[in-house]
Amino acid sequence: MPGTMGNTVESAQDEDAGAVDQAVARDRRVRLLTWYDHHRRALPWRALPGGYPDPYHVWLSEIMLQQTTVATVKSYFEAFVSRWPTVEGLAAAELDSVLQAWAGLGYYARARNLHRCAGTVVERHDGVFPNTVEELRQLPGVGDYTAAAVAAIAFGRPATVVDGNIERVVARLFNVATPLPRAKPELKRLAGAFFPDSPGERPGDVAQALMDLGATICTPRKPRCILCPLSAECAARLAGTEAGLPAKKAKPPKPVRRGIVFWAVNGKGDVFLRRRAEKGLLGGMMEVPSSEWLAEADFPALDAAAKQAPLPAGWRLLPGMVRHTFTHFHLELKVAVARIPYAPVANGRWVALEALGDEALPTVMRKVVRHALAHGTRIAE
Repeated sequence: MPGTMGNTVESAQDEDAGAVDQAVARDRRVRLLTWYDHHRRALPWRALPGGYPDPYHVWLSEIMLQQTTVATVKSYFEAFVSRWPTVEGLAAAELDSVLQAWAGLGYYARARNLHRCAGTVVERHDGVFPNTVEELRQLPGVGDYTAAAVAAIAFGRPATVVDGNIERVVARLFNVATPLPRAKPELKRLAGAFFPDSPGERPGDVAQALMDLGATICTPRKPRCILCPLSAECAARLAGTEAGLPAKKAKPPKPVRRGIVFWAVNGKGDVFLRRRAEKGLLGGMMEVPSSEWLAEADFPALDAAAKQAPLPAGWRLLPGMVRHTFTHFHLELKVAVARIPYAPVANGRWVALEALGDEALPTVMRKVVRHALAHGTRIAE
């Protein structure tokens, strides 16, 4: 069996060779759905048993859940649908309002694409989400996975849906030793045997059942195999390899980047903020201005970094630093402060301290705010 361990059970070998027994697949699906009907998670974006999914809720949740946990997303989802109950309402919102509501979820390109996608659904589809994988794939910010998930869950369309939870279930069921991400095409092909060709066979529930199985039973650590409806045929359990699957390629250590942020306060106590470029990391978000973030062995000299400050001033450094981790690097920032006269600046604006919570500040900048305020007495010296 290419890409799997030698002691994989015979049925998995046959299936990997392409000879998927439809009766076996159907029996597996029935057991999975029976388990799901009794143990499904109650999530705010899911339809109640027997109800009809809201495509807006399904789409919104899938965008939010990209690289973010269910526990984190719940409160954000509820806040979004309370503020913008329909896709029309979200499309009509100001981008700044959407970014502010998204602050803390990370990966802010998702928020910009969310807003663009809502506008596209309203302008091109009269506020009705398209219901096929092909049409959904054309929407801003909707990739292959999201298109398949929305098509299956919201509209009952036959589609193979594979997220991280499903990859783990499939890797263990078939004892796939190929490391991620190289194993992704193989895992998607094997996962396809779970999904029915007919809308009447609940493709959306199959997807959600596999997600729930991975999230609650086939967990990354200490899977509860005794409770799994598929444990009797799980090749990894039979081989004793389940704890190590899915295999992952070792990641190189993250580099550290460093910079200096400039906390400017005017005579009224307002703080100067500016908007980052629309493209790139934290695109379109507000920030406390900073020097470049460079992978240097030490922080830049303040005099040199001050050339990148938004305003000329007598900058001085606060003690300590702010640390934050992004997907591909660690960031360390020192905070320089200055009290300067009020002056209008083309690429930013002055914001009252009490209004900072209303700004679309990413998590790293909220850390900067907390650090600066913790040393606030230094600013007035």
